[in-house]
Amino acid sequence: QVQLVESGGGLVQAGGSLSLSCAASGTIFSINYMAWYRQAPGKQRELVAHITRRGFTNYANYADSVKGRFTISGDNAKNTVYLQMNSLRPEDTAVYYCKCGASSTYAGEPSDYWGQGTQVTVSS
Repeated sequence: QVQLVESGGGLVQAGGSLSLSCAASGTIFSINYMAWYRQAPGKQRELVAHITRRGFTNYANYADSVKGRFTISGDNAKNTVYLQMNSLRPEDTAVYYCKCGASSTYAGEPSDYWGQGTQVTVSS
């Protein structure tokens, strides 16, 4: 089993910045990807940013709504992913969830895991 713990949410004014982190722990053989999702009240959960590693290179993808403002990065040694959020807007207000795809054994099939979520509120 893999556990994900997010931190760093809070309240910020529009135009401000916040940084989120998510640490994976438990029985981990490999992590295939890590990602951030968000869910605003009354809306479906949506992908914000996704990072995967091939060889020595990390590949990141972003939702169009956050491109140029958010940056996802990872620390493979710590099994941790970060989300730096700049130029925040009120529409970025949501609960942000961390997700990862991980295997617990060499031959094990990867499974998806979710964190509990952290609230980000951007005031206008």
